[in-house]
Amino acid sequence: MTGPQGQSRSGERRGIVTGLVYLFEQVMPDPFVLSIALTLVVILLAMAFAPHASLPVILTSWYGGTFGILGFALQMILILATGYAIAEAPIVQRGLRAMAASANTPARAALLVFPIVGVAAWLNWGLGLIVGALLSREIAKRVKVDFAWLVAGSYSAWSVCNSGLSSSIALSQASHGNALNLVEKATGQVVPLTQTIFAPFVFIPTVLVVVVMTAIFIRMHPNPEHVVPFNEPQADAGSRAVESDPHARVGSDVTLAAYIEHSILGTLLLLALGIGYLGMTWHAKGFELDINTTILIFLLIGLALQGTPIAYADAIRRAARQTGSMLLQYPVYGGIMGIMTGTGLASTIAKTFVAIATASTLPLWSYLSSLIITLLIPSAGGHWAVQGPFVLPAALSLHASVPRTAMGVAMAENVSNMLQPFWAVPVVAIAGIRIQRVMGYTAVTFAVSLVIYALALWLVP
Repeated sequence: MTGPQGQSRSGERRGIVTGLVYLFEQVMPDPFVLSIALTLVVILLAMAFAPHASLPVILTSWYGGTFGILGFALQMILILATGYAIAEAPIVQRGLRAMAASANTPARAALLVFPIVGVAAWLNWGLGLIVGALLSREIAKRVKVDFAWLVAGSYSAWSVCNSGLSSSIALSQASHGNALNLVEKATGQVVPLTQTIFAPFVFIPTVLVVVVMTAIFIRMHPNPEHVVPFNEPQADAGSRAVESDPHARVGSDVTLAAYIEHSILGTLLLLALGIGYLGMTWHAKGFELDINTTILIFLLIGLALQGTPIAYADAIRRAARQTGSMLLQYPVYGGIMGIMTGTGLASTIAKTFVAIATASTLPLWSYLSSLIITLLIPSAGGHWAVQGPFVLPAALSLHASVPRTAMGVAMAENVSNMLQPFWAVPVVAIAGIRIQRVMGYTAVTFAVSLVIYALALWLVP
């Protein structure tokens, strides 16, 4: 009796997931189109609830947000591009292929993808995105798995990134003089990483999400008759052959320009400058990471792994193909952020939750309000700039935990990203799959991680 009952329950679970995948395929538009639709939603919400939603304010705020985000957008794109250059280095590629060779069943694929991508994302969100997409491709070439399921698993493992070393919110509050260090501006003190990403209430749910979702994804894999495997695009091999040496020059003679391009001297110079700066700064001020030093570190690692300047330039050129959609969406979401800030809509949302909070419940209410705001502003740094000015003063006046309140915002980023396709766009572009099928699976991750992080904020010391 147990066997048939277990099969029935397994079939019901797969049926629910299949329904979610079908639903997302039917109703979810292209992410850029979705961002335009969200702009309209925010305008309507602002007109209904925001205190300053006049037409001139909406237009001015939209314009300012659209172009005010460009500097931050470049930082985020560089994190992704430098992470891509590392993941595409020959030694890293050989490692990915070697790891993929051991995944000969869907269960082993999940057991491989989740911890590797989870660790990579914890170290750097850009690295996690790239490793997840490339590892998924390598595995799918070797074993019959549902490719959307596998890519969704890697994206789910990546979801922990805002609890890791590249967390914009945690890093900014730990960085002296950072423009987004709202804690330092209010109190004159920084919040060290030991009180945020290394605190038990953060790293315990981070590990739990990876472990629990691994088990759930293994059970969610479609039955063999419903599996849609990976199909390598026919043009892929040809395009690689054409681009194997994009800087090849006419004639067989080695030119001075070619010699300079393939010399490691340029790499050594940049490595010396970067390592020298980091060593000097950390010796004088102590070890600290912020967005710019994270970019610098990954730039240096990528240069060292690629070897020559031209090899690194080629890797970044290929990375730029995957960031094109982000270049398109960032200004639109910047406009959304501008409208929410300028009209007071974001403050209305945050204040609604803060008004009913106590010292013990404020982190949880911060988390819940962040879930809503993240769907409209899918960038942790930009999100903190909107929500932080309201939840932080509330934490100080209520004598609530400042680190817990701030990380409540970051944890909600992890959760909402499973329904907000903004960060999935580069993953599916690299993997070569439609985003709608992936988001059907990650909706399950949203529901599970929502509960795990909320319980951690509430119960874990």
